[in-house]
Amino acid sequence: MKLTLRVWRQKNADADGAMSTYEVDGISPDMSFLEMLDVLNEQLTLSGEDPVAFDHDCREGICGACSLVINGDAHGPERTTTCQLHMRSFRDGDTIDIEPWRAAAFPVVKDLVVDRSAFDRIIQAGGYITAPTGSAPEAHATPVPKADADYAFEHAECIGCGACVAACPNGAAMLFTSAKVNHLGVLPQGSPERETRVLDMVTQMDAEGFGGCTLAGECATACPKGIPLTSITHMNKEWLRATRKVARR
Repeated sequence: MKLTLRVWRQKNADADGAMSTYEVDGISPDMSFLEMLDVLNEQLTLSGEDPVAFDHDCREGICGACSLVINGDAHGPERTTTCQLHMRSFRDGDTIDIEPWRAAAFPVVKDLVVDRSAFDRIIQAGGYITAPTGSAPEAHATPVPKADADYAFEHAECIGCGACVAACPNGAAMLFTSAKVNHLGVLPQGSPERETRVLDMVTQMDAEGFGGCTLAGECATACPKGIPLTSITHMNKEWLRATRKVARR
């Protein structure tokens, strides 16, 4: 395959960025998208140019590091992570636009790399449970209904990639935050911090400068792990319940 790549290049956070055009040839349809970028970077390095900076780690669809907007879609045309997107999703001769996540709360560090530490601070605000120190508890010491376990696991699948923010027309982080709130709040182990967790995490989310949610639904469509839009509805109910409970004290 021969492809034309239009890639966002930005030297650092303070510099202006622009799209640069590159030609790559000999791309196998079985390559992953990141392997194709490796070919581009090898080509740039051999010609004495600065390679394109992009985030990656596990390349197995687990870590969520591979954050790219491809032809206007978060992670590209398939509902998967960028590292699991293969070049057979494109055609020989295609022109592909490659950009970083676009959100005020995700400032560009260099080229396609953005700073997603805002997510870390949201988790730090309330993404924990009270756990007594000492020996490990028995596996079945705390009964968990099957429906609750399934619900918690569904939301725990969130890998924090940020595709929900990149896809949202408002740059909202509600799907990410709700996934973190819900997977802990529904379990008995997370119940002691149930009210403070949702209040603290939503407050931190707002402080980070993410946009407001209007339930456009693009976040759930782009999520590679299939976190449902109903997760936001559930968190909103939790937030209202916690707000009323605090007001009564």
